[in-house]
Amino acid sequence: MIEELAVVVKTENHQVWVESRQSGACAGCGQKASCSALAIGNVIGKKAVAADSRISLRVGDEVIVAVDEGLVLKASLLLYLLPLLAMFMGAGMAEWLLADAAHAELWTAGSALSGLLLSMWLINRCQKLFLMIHRARPVVLKKR
Repeated sequence: MIEELAVVVKTENHQVWVESRQSGACAGCGQKASCSALAIGNVIGKKAVAADSRISLRVGDEVIVAVDEGLVLKASLLLYLLPLLAMFMGAGMAEWLLADAAHAELWTAGSALSGLLLSMWLINRCQKLFLMIHRARPVVLKKR
């Protein structure tokens, strides 16, 4: 689990909204390249994020929230590899189908771009439909 210090900004039934609170040590730390806390803080920034909580919390409480690192790894593989594979598949299919056509290079480039854009659209749709709604939610581990 990747953990981050956060502050509760809003509470609802068994759900809290938290904002990342970067510690003062982050500015002078020499481990910036490999720091997961800094990475999460930069991505989330000062946006409020919904987190599941079984602990009774109030606005202003400092909490430790966590995200499954396996899920982060799978999501990054999906976001980097799928568009790349779709782009190469689009170019390869156009090259194979239209090898003798006029302006074959233009069709190949257009198919590669189309594959890339289609994969990005599909990833965005899947993210909105099911992936980010339930599985990627941060969980409050403890009150600080």
